[in-house]
Formats: sequence, structure tokens, C-alpha cells
Amino acid sequence: MRIYKTRSIAADACKKGRITMHGVELKPSRTFKIGDKFSVRKGPITYSYEVLRLSENRLGAKLVPEYMRDITTPDQLELLELAKLAGKSGRDRGTGRPTKKDRREMEVFLSDDYDEYLDDFDDDEE
Repeated sequence: MRIYKTRSIAADACKKGRITMHGVELKPSRTFKIGDKFSVRKGPITYSYEVLRLSENRLGAKLVPEYMRDITTPDQLELLELAKLAGKSGRDRGTGRPTKKDRREMEVFLSDDYDEYLDDFDDDEE
């Protein structure tokens, strides 16, 4: 149902234990019934779905909501948003590795002492 691009990728995900139903890993040959709820782990996020209808054929992307409903919990969706923000922050793609100065600035920013660093910076301007 268009969770994965190809059937072979979906089968590999099953074999690696990334698709579960009620905490049990599913095999690629598993058949679903209407009302079944399953989870798919992609990276740090676990998506949850409910089967609404069954189909014998591959569906167009616009028809998927009629056959499957996304019931992913809000905390997982929040993880997705945080991952998107983390991917956009930092260095531009292709600019190479961070310099020593960049690394030190990142360490200060990520440390608990960042507020003290800002206070020191404000004192220097006055």
C-alpha cells in the first residue's frame, strides 16, 4: 500500500523486524484482514496504520486513504518534525567537514553552559 517503494524493500523490512503487529514481527507472507493495525519503523519514527479495505491490485497514491488510515501517535509525529528541523540546521550540503572553530561553536551551543556564553558575549558589547 505504498509504504515502501517496492515489494522487495518491504520484504527486507519484514525480515529485519521493522514491521510489527501487536509487538510481533511480521513475515513478508503475512496476510491482513480489515481492521488490522500494524506498525512500521523507519529510522527513529514508528508509523502506525489501520487496514480499512483490501485490494488485490496495486493502487494509485490517491486511493490509499480509502484502504489504509494513518494512526501514528502525536509523539512519533513530533519526532519526525524534530528530525526535519535537525536536517535543515547546520552546514550547507557540500561545504565539507566542520572546521575546528565550527566544532567548538557547536560544542558550546550544545553544552549546558550556552546561557553563560551568551551572557559573556553581551558583557563584551557594552
